[in-house]
Amino acid sequence: MGASGWDYSVPYQEDLVGAFDALRRKVFQERDYYWVSGADWRPEEERLPWPGTEGELWADEFAQEAGTHSILDIFRIIGPDEKPDDSTMKQVTEDEALRVLGTRKLTRDHVPRFEEFDCRRWYGRCAVLHDDQGEPREIYFWGSSGD
Repeated sequence: MGASGWDYSVPYQEDLVGAFDALRRKVFQERDYYWVSGADWRPEEERLPWPGTEGELWADEFAQEAGTHSILDIFRIIGPDEKPDDSTMKQVTEDEALRVLGTRKLTRDHVPRFEEFDCRRWYGRCAVLHDDQGEPREIYFWGSSGD
């Protein structure tokens, strides 16, 4: 199948981890992810029902291997000095934004250029997006995952 790119936007809040956790819960509850063991390419008798918990999801061997092609494949946000690893997400810092895009205050207009930030498969990024007055308005999450 190959990896899938994904992105989400949520209203700004100071608690980045809280926003991340709430988004993951929403994606899971709304079934806005790929459930390989219930996929419609499988014969009807082989399809499993959607998992009721993330524990059930990740207990599935196929889900562990193929992922969900969503933010559910990312388990934690790492600090600015940590090296990215599989299933982690790193926030774009103001210094990185300045170095890569020439501004400390990213806006929605910058999103098309976010591929210029370091990002790879099974790793996510997030950035605070600002309005025209420089006030934070949303948090944008993006990445690529799945096999």
